[in-house]
Amino acid sequence: MSDNVDYASSGVDIDLEGDAVASMVAALASSVRKPGQPGAPISLPGGFGGLVEFGDNLLALATDGVGSKLQIANQLNAWGGIGHDCMAMNVNDLICVGAEPIAFVDYIATPKPDPEVHEKLGNSLAEAAAISRVTIAGGETASLPGIVTELDLSGTVLGWLPKESAITGERISEGDILVGIPSSGIHSNGFSLVRKILEISGADLEAPPPFEAEHPGRQIRKFREGELTLGEVLLNPTRIYVDPLMDLIIEARSGEGAFPSQAMHGICHITGGGLSNLLRLHPDMGYHIEDPIDVPPEFRWIQEVGNVSEHEMHRTFNMGCGMIIIISNYCAEATVSFLSNTCPGSKIIGEVRNHGHKVTHAHPDVIFEHY
Repeated sequence: MSDNVDYASSGVDIDLEGDAVASMVAALASSVRKPGQPGAPISLPGGFGGLVEFGDNLLALATDGVGSKLQIANQLNAWGGIGHDCMAMNVNDLICVGAEPIAFVDYIATPKPDPEVHEKLGNSLAEAAAISRVTIAGGETASLPGIVTELDLSGTVLGWLPKESAITGERISEGDILVGIPSSGIHSNGFSLVRKILEISGADLEAPPPFEAEHPGRQIRKFREGELTLGEVLLNPTRIYVDPLMDLIIEARSGEGAFPSQAMHGICHITGGGLSNLLRLHPDMGYHIEDPIDVPPEFRWIQEVGNVSEHEMHRTFNMGCGMIIIISNYCAEATVSFLSNTCPGSKIIGEVRNHGHKVTHAHPDVIFEHY
């Protein structure tokens, strides 16, 4: 057992990142686009994507990258799921505001182009685009020797939605139900801490995982013949939630069937910051997780090797829950039923409570009072 390890000790300080982003946002100039003009901004405090006016519709934009998960992919020369990671980190954010993703562009920075690696990334992006129902509209590769030492991949997604249909979180109220959708594993957050744990443990990425990796409702994407490896578990691609979430959003927007219009009050992508992301959705309301989704075994291995606290684990990782829907209580069961075929393991995990602006959890140490 090691001394306690946390995300900051592995090189990433979430609080400092938040302060830096807030400083940058405060320094940005106001938009030159005025209300009523295409491109005029739509206020969406704490949103997972940006919205701008576009006639009778709104356009939505989100941008993100894969992060240091790329270093493990580079070590193993395993690029087959990395395009999924990049696509997922973007489209999953976009659907949180109720926008349908329609187009995507990628950006690759590398010390030296490698046609074989680029082909694998292209195939992975193309496969992910089909799952996400988007067009890859272009991209850019920059060769930056001396600036970057390993390949970096990021992207930007464009989406749209009808005016007055944004899912903003403002209608979240006490008694709303939290429906959790399982993740496929670690996704693309927390890998600086993962790499720290690998260093501590001395585990071989090309050997079988030092834990029973099977977990209900998921498959591990293999990239080599033979036994499942630790590297394959850690590199399992980020789940793309466009299908069926986009279908659920459209049905709820129509007000037909089991989903009355405006019954869906918020959607939260559980990325960096873990469950504290819920606090972005409403300035006052709180959330309680009473029946969390089962935690995949790789998280408990990370926790044990690094002696990582329960609070730190839930702030750094998704802990098995990649997306949370906040919906009126009278259609929560119908939502779980809708999701059950394509996202097995989805279930009611908690509720909205008027107990202050905080997230509480069945585990008493997991409390978040700020994002």
